[in-house]
Formats: sequence, structure tokens, C-alpha cells
Amino acid sequence: MAAGPGDPVRRRAAGARFFCTVGRGLEPFLMREVRARLEASEVEYILGKVFFTTCSDLNMLKKLKSAERLFLLIKKQFPFNVPSVSKGKLFSEVQRLINDDPESWLNVISIWKNLLELNAKKENLSQRDANPQKIKLGKNDTITGKKLKTEQMQEMEENRECQLEKQIEETLEQGDSLTKREKFQEEEFQNDAAKAVDTHKENNLTFRVSCRCSGAIAKIFTAQEIGRIVGIALMKQFGWKADLRNPNLEIFIHLSDIYSVVGIPVFRVPLASRAYIRTTGLRSTIAWAMASISEIKDVYYVGADVSTSQLLGASDNLKAAGLKDKIELLKVSVIELPLPSESVDVIISDIPFGKKFKLGKDIRSILQELERVLRVGGTVVLLLSEAHHRRLKDGEGRSIPLNSKGGHTDELGVAKCLIPEEKTGIAKTVSPSLEASNQECLDKMPPPFGSLVPMECYKVSLGKTDAFIYKYKKSHSSGL
Repeated sequence: MAAGPGDPVRRRAAGARFFCTVGRGLEPFLMREVRARLEASEVEYILGKVFFTTCSDLNMLKKLKSAERLFLLIKKQFPFNVPSVSKGKLFSEVQRLINDDPESWLNVISIWKNLLELNAKKENLSQRDANPQKIKLGKNDTITGKKLKTEQMQEMEENRECQLEKQIEETLEQGDSLTKREKFQEEEFQNDAAKAVDTHKENNLTFRVSCRCSGAIAKIFTAQEIGRIVGIALMKQFGWKADLRNPNLEIFIHLSDIYSVVGIPVFRVPLASRAYIRTTGLRSTIAWAMASISEIKDVYYVGADVSTSQLLGASDNLKAAGLKDKIELLKVSVIELPLPSESVDVIISDIPFGKKFKLGKDIRSILQELERVLRVGGTVVLLLSEAHHRRLKDGEGRSIPLNSKGGHTDELGVAKCLIPEEKTGIAKTVSPSLEASNQECLDKMPPPFGSLVPMECYKVSLGKTDAFIYKYKKSHSSGL
């Protein structure tokens, strides 16, 4: 029998629909990354989220570096028209997220299960190939285990369950912590895969709802109220059971004045979590974005900082990543680098914002030293505070023609509306606030600094504050 349009096998062959949450301003980096790394199609964005279609498996999806979290997309649509309806009417509108198209929910659940099951099979095959004696050893272990007393076996199993329960509980409490380790990430993933394999029927699923509300709807309903409304609708529609502590799957809902999005988190641990980061510093997604535009090739790496504590933290991270022998760390000032003139191909620097290390007006001194050691044609990528940005913009530079290519604004000139394609048949466009932000950044780019010509500019969020990622190219010998 041929597969129908709603058949999960056919949908999987055509690619599954995902979205990632992403730090504000990093949308262009993630859009480029999913196209290059995952060969993704139908790449769209809204502020803080990037949507795409891909046939990639979970091992490839886990390699995304500029994303925060990854979700399977269930539904996306325009926001609720809050001012024009009563609270009771809005209650019904929220329920329609589930009741209007239950088949799409079941299709995405099937894709979610298939992804986890396929990955679990690949993991098992990989482990067998890497350990050919594993089966033989396993049989010996089984024979030995059968000789144990029944009471001892029960005690061992109880201890194992208690340890696993404790680990899961700690994970849920920590949420988006960046200090989780690779071993625990793999254990969490294997737990999810095991649950998917064991759950053969949709009505056996247990779930919980995580909800975010902002804008007008947040003035009428709390996130907890929306979660209860959705939870009750799911139980009535599919017969699922709510389990707030250890569910089979989690349903994520974000309702705002811009969009309504529903999805399933693919991993409990955020993609932005790096197992090798023992000492936290600059956010991993920002660091990756800076490196991605720096045109790094096969090079010899040198790290420099004036702070002993920062160097010790970097050393711990390098050791955890297995790179301690490949990167040299120097305790030096950025304005007095012990390097010959025009000897460096690429420089990436998180310039101090002045909160912990006072910088004053030394931003120009820093650029002069970076200009000195950089080769002609070399690249400098800097993370600058808004204060640094103002100083550079207001400062005087030599009249070298500005060669800003602005590639990211070409990529993000327009964004598709969140209108289900099957209902409209056409793709409409809007001018989002992100486009205005990027254009504003380009318009306010500083003049060239000596031989350093600004090429790209991105305004990004660091949480409580904003910053600017600048890319410079050295156009000619500075003579310093």
C-alpha cells in the first residue's frame, strides 16, 4: 500500500520540520549554519527563533553550535487577537491549537519516536563495532549475575533506580545550566530513546507542558493557566497522562504578540551546553559566531589574557576538550603583545567591557596593537560593548573606502509570515525588527581605523546587555 500524505515515513523522507531558539542577533549565524551543516531547506526566522526542514539525524542536529535549544515543530501561526475576544473565547482559541488538527500532532509524535529509535539503533551498532568482544563479555557477566542471590540483585536494581531518579531530578532543577557534562548528556538522551522505544501507542504517552507568554495574552492568562488549558485538551483529545516529574515528552508553547509556536524539545540538555566547559566565560554561541566569520583555517593558536584566573579557567577548558597541547596560553596585555609585526592571520577578541577590568579610552590603543601584529589581508573579529561602539564611531579614522559587504542583511532582508502553507498556498513577507536592527548596525558602523576596514557588523544580545560583533580586514601595511 502506498504511503499517504500524512504518513510519517513519507514525511520523514521529505524531511522533518524543526525550529531552534537562538540569542537575539544570532539568527543570521544559525540560518547559515543549518544550510551548510544540515543542508536545510525552507529556512525562515522570527526574532529569537529559526525554522528549517532537514533529513539530518540527531547526531548531526546535536552538532549545531549557534542554537540554544532544538525543537520538532508541531504548529506555528499568527498570534491570538486578544483585544477583540473575551477570556472565554480566548480559552477556546487556545484549545483549538490541539483540537483543530490532531493528526498533525500524531504525525510529529511519530517522527519524534522514529528519530530517537533510529539514533538508539545507531548507537548500539557503533558500540558493537568499537568493542567486538562486548557480546562475549556480556554473556560472561550474565552467567556471573545469575549466581547472585535474589536479595542482592534486588538491592542493586533499587540502588540503580535511585541514582537514576536523582540524576533526572537534578537535571530538571538545573534547567539551562551550561555546566552539564557529556556523560550525563548521553545518559539523558539514552533515557529519552528508551522511553520512545517502550511507548508503542500514543495513548500510553505521559507529558508535561512548558509555556511562555508575553505581550497582550500575558495580561489575561499566566503561563501556568495556559499550560493547564493545553494539558486538559491533550488528555481529552489523545488520552495522554500528565506527569510533571518524569514525562515521556515535553510540549513547549510560546504565545506572544508576534506568533504562536508549539513544539517538542528534542534534547533535555540545551545545544548551547558544551561538555568541555568547566569554567564559564563568554557564552558559547557568541564565541562560535565570532569564530565562524573569522575565516580560520589550519593554524597555530595562541591565547592571551592579563588575568591569571582567566588563564587558569581557559587551561581547564582546554584540558577537558583535549586541546591543551594545541593552544598556547600567554599572560600578556593586549596592548603589548610579544609578537612580531604582521605575523598573525586571524585575531578574535572579547574586548573587556570595563565592568571587571577598567578599559577607559584604551580601545584605540588595543586596535593599534592588533593592527600592528596582523598581516595584510588578515581578519580581526571583536566583541565590543555599546560604549566601545560609540567611541569608535565618534573617533577619527583615515579616509579609506568603506567596503562593507553586509552579507547578513541580504540573507535576512525579509521573513516569511507564520501562515500554514497548506491553508494559504503562498508565502507572504514582513519586515521584522531584526532587519531594522541589522540595518541600523550597518548604518552606524565606525569609519576605518588606520588600515583596518570594517566589513561586517552584528548587534547581539548578551542577556542583560547588548554588544556588537565587528569584523575588520587589514587592507594594507600599517607601517607600525
